[in-house]
Amino acid sequence: MAAPTGTSDAPFGRMLTAMVTPFTHDGSVDYDAARRLAAYLVDEQRNDGIVVSGTTGESPTTGDDEKERLLRAVVEAVGDRATVVAGAGTNDTRHSVELARTAERAGAHGLLLVTPYYSKPPQEGIYRHFVTVADATALPVMLYDIPGRSGVPIHSGTLARLARHERIVAVKDAKGDLYEGSQVIASTGLAYYSGDDAFNLPWLSVGAVGCVSVIGHVVGAEIAAMIEAYRAGDVAGALAIHRRLLPVISGIMMQAGGAIMAKAALGMVGRPVGPVRPPLAEATGEQLTRLREDLIAGGVKPSDEVVT
Repeated sequence: MAAPTGTSDAPFGRMLTAMVTPFTHDGSVDYDAARRLAAYLVDEQRNDGIVVSGTTGESPTTGDDEKERLLRAVVEAVGDRATVVAGAGTNDTRHSVELARTAERAGAHGLLLVTPYYSKPPQEGIYRHFVTVADATALPVMLYDIPGRSGVPIHSGTLARLARHERIVAVKDAKGDLYEGSQVIASTGLAYYSGDDAFNLPWLSVGAVGCVSVIGHVVGAEIAAMIEAYRAGDVAGALAIHRRLLPVISGIMMQAGGAIMAKAALGMVGRPVGPVRPPLAEATGEQLTRLREDLIAGGVKPSDEVVT
C-alpha cells in the first residue's frame, strides 16, 4: 500500500508522532481509544504520519497479537490520509522479521527498525539484522539510531552500506551528532528525521526532512508550522516556534520519559489514554504539577480537570 503522505524526499511524511498506546484501567489495549487518538493526531495536530508500536507506544510490553490489532485499528482510522509506520524492531532478528511481515499484512505503509538493543551487536551484526528484515517485506524502512537506549550506535560507514538497499530509505536519529548526520545525508541520500524533540529545528538546518516527535501529541500543529516555516525560508519564524515549545519539551521529555509524560499531557488536555504498563509507573504529583506549568508556558491550555 502506497504511503498517502510520502514524497520522494520525505518518504514517510514530515510531521510524525510516535503514538502512545492507550490502555484501559485494567491494563488492556484500548483499540477504540487508539482510533480516536490517531484521528486527533492527524485531524487536529496536523500529523501526516504516525508511528505505531514504537517504544513510546510501550512496544516492549505489548504482545504480537496486540501490536497487529492496534496497527489495524490505526490504519482503519487514518490510513487513507496519513502514513502509518509500524515499529517492528527487536533484538531478535527472526522476531523482527515476523513483526515486519505481520505489519505488511495489516496495511502498514512502512517499518521503523530500532538498533538491536542490549545485545550490543557488532556493526556487521547490525548491518545483517537490518538487511534481513528489509528483505522480508516490500515496505520502506526507517532505521532508528538511539544508542542511549540500544547501547550501540549505527556507525556512518554502516549507514552508508545500508543506504544501498532499495527499501532502506530513512533514519530516525536520536544520537544527536549533527556533523556525522550531515555527512551521511550528503553522501547517501537517506532521509533523516529528528528523533529528539530538542533537536527538531537543528536537524532541519542540516538537511533533515521532518521529525518523529513525542511532544507532537499536544503540539503537533505547532511543529508542523515550524517545519513549514523553515522550508519556506522563514528561519526567524521557525526559531520563534522552537523557542516557544522549549517548556513543552522540558515538561514531557526531561522528567519521567516520553510515554509516561505524553500520556499525562494528553490527560491534561482532555484526551485520556489510560495508564502505562509496568515496569513504567505513573507520573508523581510533583511531576504533574511541573508538567502543567510547562504546558501552560509553552502555549498549551490544559483542561480544568485532568482526565485519565
